[in-house]
Amino acid sequence: MKILLAEDQSMVRGALAALLGMEPGFDVTQAEDGDRAWLLMKQNSYDILLTDIEMPGRSGLELAQWVLNQKLPTKTIIITTFGRAGYIRRAIDMGVAGFLLKDAPSEQLIESIYKVMDGKRVIDGELAMMALGEADPLNDKERRALRLAAEGKTTAEIATVLCLSEGTVRNYLSEAIAKLHAANRVDAARIARQKGWI
Repeated sequence: MKILLAEDQSMVRGALAALLGMEPGFDVTQAEDGDRAWLLMKQNSYDILLTDIEMPGRSGLELAQWVLNQKLPTKTIIITTFGRAGYIRRAIDMGVAGFLLKDAPSEQLIESIYKVMDGKRVIDGELAMMALGEADPLNDKERRALRLAAEGKTTAEIATVLCLSEGTVRNYLSEAIAKLHAANRVDAARIARQKGWI
């Protein structure tokens, strides 16, 4: 079974890779961030994408969305320290096959991989209940602009990254601020991050 492990914290990635490597038949490839994982998935096929959410470059949710859009047979399992309702809800909407917290027992991770390969969905019950919370009001473009703003990028820099005009970026950020009833882009990013929407 070919597994792509995307995790930006090298110690966590090393520990997970070592754990998975002890399981017979698991062939693990490591990616240190979302962009590297994306490049590897463009070049190779994997049975499982085991990914963190918050990483430099593409997030785990962006990778899951790409897998969905490309109609790849790869099954995505999110493993994260963040049990935020917005993350879980978005993951479920993207057809993610598993959503686990990093502090779950190691046997649960291995067991979950086998269940997912059998066509089952594995989402911790408590996390599933959280996902029934508030709906995410942001669209993808607002979310991406807000995420870049949260990284401290200027309107011009965001426009360059997203290949948009500065005016369009300002509109997206204004919409996000209004939807989140925020004071400014920094406040909007804080609210969205707390709820797991970016």
